[in-house]
Amino acid sequence: MDEWIQDHMDVARELAESGLCDHCLGRMFGKLGKGMTNDERGRLIREALEDEGIIAPADDFCPLCENVFELLHRFAEAAADKINDVESSNFLIGTRIEPEIAQREKELKEQYNLEFAENLKAELNREIGKIALPMIHRPVEFKNPQVVACVDTRFADVTLDIAPVFIAGRYTKYSREIPQTIWPCRVCHGKGCDHCKGEGKMYPTSVQEIIGDIALEMSGGQEHFFHGMGREDIDACMLGDGRPFVLEISNPRIREIDLDELEKRANDNDMAGYNSLHFVQREAVERYKSAAADKVYRVHVRADSKVNKEAVVNAALSFKDANIDQRTPRRVEHRRADLVRKRKVHWIRADAITDDSFDLELETDSGTYVKEFVSGDDGRSTPSFSERLGVQCKVETLDVLAINYHEPMKG
Repeated sequence: MDEWIQDHMDVARELAESGLCDHCLGRMFGKLGKGMTNDERGRLIREALEDEGIIAPADDFCPLCENVFELLHRFAEAAADKINDVESSNFLIGTRIEPEIAQREKELKEQYNLEFAENLKAELNREIGKIALPMIHRPVEFKNPQVVACVDTRFADVTLDIAPVFIAGRYTKYSREIPQTIWPCRVCHGKGCDHCKGEGKMYPTSVQEIIGDIALEMSGGQEHFFHGMGREDIDACMLGDGRPFVLEISNPRIREIDLDELEKRANDNDMAGYNSLHFVQREAVERYKSAAADKVYRVHVRADSKVNKEAVVNAALSFKDANIDQRTPRRVEHRRADLVRKRKVHWIRADAITDDSFDLELETDSGTYVKEFVSGDDGRSTPSFSERLGVQCKVETLDVLAINYHEPMKG
């Protein structure tokens, strides 16, 4: 007789006499007696009891698991069918069991102080997975599975939890009439109404939708989400190499979509462009969203009165590595905390100067409100270009020329 059985003979006898099946009996000692399954462990316990003259066969209907282990092959086949219907490099199987069964198991462990027992769900996950593995032909992954099949043992129903696909790249925006992301209607909040002509959104399309809808079609996914490294105003263009972003596709049935094809199809429009597409891990979303990259802008400025070319140039030169304080602009204070943010203007160059207008090219810290820096925003941004020039100015058009971010690595 194995020593661990001898040490727990009294508890083993009571559990066996309660009619537990071999799986459940063995599982109550699951962390003892290595190198065997729980049903093998349960049979070994019964044999040891018989050697002691104790006959305690399993009931026809297990009072704990309700004979759930008789359905292992059915569960495995159902899980394999679901998993094989989607593309992935790995998988994992999980289970959902009757709450009453889970409660009975908990009470049994507490009653007999079974600190060496294994959970029913853990055994089901393992045993279903072992049977399903030859039918799925891809490895099990416990840490970062791309697809998890959850078997509801109450109804032999299987649902899939498919890990999202994340595609990073850069976008350029040529239109001053589309937003970066979907902008729900401010009246109906996406439901559809007269204000939005039933569309549920404020603008017909967006940088997100142009590429996201195509990626959704190619991947067979459910929904797309857009994570940009900041955003420009709707009336601003994003030029140069573009703004870094991550496109997230939920529940994709095809993971390895052709990114060259996606890029080509997404670029078949005159409002936005996309480049440098590559797959990344989930962690890239936070990396992009938290990055603080300096930005280069070009703005066309209109002055309230005549300006002197030399004065404009001198005002621009005065902002070399200049610190500015910016209180939350009035135009966004309804959705941003009312704070004073400290930013830096690294340099400014002025050209195309006329009697009442000029262009500025400037580099600033991430998060600088450039329109407000130029106008002063009624004293909320100081010092401002208007203040240094001595003439009130307003930005008429704004283009982002560069976002100085270098991705540490792809993937």
